[in-house]
Amino acid sequence: MRTVDPAKHEAKRRAILDAATMCFAEKGFEKTTTAEICRAAGISTGSLFHYFPNKRAVFVGIFEQDGDETAALIAAAEEIGDPWEAILHVVGYVSEQVLNPLAAKLVLEVAAHCARDTELAELVQGNDRALRDALIGLVTRAVEAGRIDPGIEPGTAASWLVALIDAPLSRVILDPDLDPAAELAVMKTILTRFLRPVLPISPPPGGEVSDTGGISPG
Repeated sequence: MRTVDPAKHEAKRRAILDAATMCFAEKGFEKTTTAEICRAAGISTGSLFHYFPNKRAVFVGIFEQDGDETAALIAAAEEIGDPWEAILHVVGYVSEQVLNPLAAKLVLEVAAHCARDTELAELVQGNDRALRDALIGLVTRAVEAGRIDPGIEPGTAASWLVALIDAPLSRVILDPDLDPAAELAVMKTILTRFLRPVLPISPPPGGEVSDTGGISPG
């Protein structure tokens, strides 16, 4: 009896989802055919239906995979000792995904489908809640560690962080010449000023940090 190699099975499934992501982003769910997904993935129709029963299942699978990637991101962030650096890691990673033009188009496509597909809406909302809850935890840790403004309310801060991440979506679609690296740099500046991280001050040679945070001569 032939057994299925779990690693190979998962790799093939991911390859199909990656190909489908490009198709759905470029043409939308309704106009994309299973034949086009198969061509993009380099597989037969029979092979596609071995992994997914229909086109909707492929579409839903993309966001199930997104949930898995969010869980892995959160787990990696929780291993970072400095909660401020962990926040930057999460926001930077998710922002890079959002600044991908294909990803931005896919977000608009799924938003339209969520209005009439309750199951898909719950899946996408669950992914969003997982990200927000993780950010609440990181902000709480950062406040307790004295790394960011102690006046920050974690829940409100997390909601604004998610909003900040989502903000470039429309710009990415409308401006094909957008520079992702430049956008990420500005986002990090905004984030830093918003949370006002408390950074250690190293006195220059011969000086010491005064009670007011300035440098006084030794």
